[in-house]
Amino acid sequence: MRVGIMQPYLFPYIGYFQLIRAGDQWVVFDHAQYMRHGWVNRNRILHPQAGPKYIIVPLAKHSFSTAINRLKIKTEHPWAERIIGQLQNAYQNRAPNYQPVMKLVSDCLSNAGDDLCALLTRGLQAVCDRLQIDFDPIMASELGIDPESVAHPGQWALRISENLGARTYINPVGGRELFKADEFEASGVKLKFLETHPISYQQADDRFHENLSIIDVMMWNSGSNIEKLLGEFELKAAIQ
Repeated sequence: MRVGIMQPYLFPYIGYFQLIRAGDQWVVFDHAQYMRHGWVNRNRILHPQAGPKYIIVPLAKHSFSTAINRLKIKTEHPWAERIIGQLQNAYQNRAPNYQPVMKLVSDCLSNAGDDLCALLTRGLQAVCDRLQIDFDPIMASELGIDPESVAHPGQWALRISENLGARTYINPVGGRELFKADEFEASGVKLKFLETHPISYQQADDRFHENLSIIDVMMWNSGSNIEKLLGEFELKAAIQ
C-alpha cells in the first residue's frame, strides 16, 4: 500500500491531486499546527484583468498553536458569498466549464457551518469525485499515534505509514529535506518523492499563471485534458 499525507487545503493546486492519485490511501494531517499565510484557508484564482487573486475562508480568533482540526470559521462574515462573487467575476462568460464548476464550489460552501477541516475535506472529496480520483481519507488525529514517538517533523509520515502497514510513502519533492531516508529503510517503508512536471493550459490570456487553485484548472480544461495533466509527474526514490 502506498500512502500520501498532507494538511487539508482550500481547493489546492493540481499537484495535490496528483499526490492523492499516486497513492492508495490518503491521510488528512488534520492535527498539524495552522500556519498563517499558507494554503489551509486560502488559495488563488485568476481574474482576467487583475491577475491572480486570493479566495479566503476567514477564521475565528485562535491561538498561534491551534491545530487545523480545531480551527473555526468566522461565520458572521459573508465569506461564502464573497468567494462565489469572486468566481463569477473571474470566470463567468469566459471559462467553458463555468456552470458545473460553480455548482461544485457552491455545493461545498453552502451550509458549511464553522468546522474548517470538515469544509476543506468536503472540498477535496468533491474535486476527487469530479476528477474520478479514488478518495477515502483517514484523519491522522484518529490513528492514536503517540506524539512522544515522533522525534522530528519528518517522522510523522513514518509513524503513520507504520500504523497503516504501508510499504511506500509518497511526499512532494519540495519537502525532501524533512525526511531521513535511513529511518524509512530501517522500518521497511520505501520513501518516494513526487515531482510535478511543468504544467500549462490555456487561461484567460496568453500569459500562463502557474500553481493556481484546482478551480482554475477545472474551469478551463476538459476532463480528458485534466486526466492528462494529472499524469504529468515523476516518482523519485529518496537519495541516501
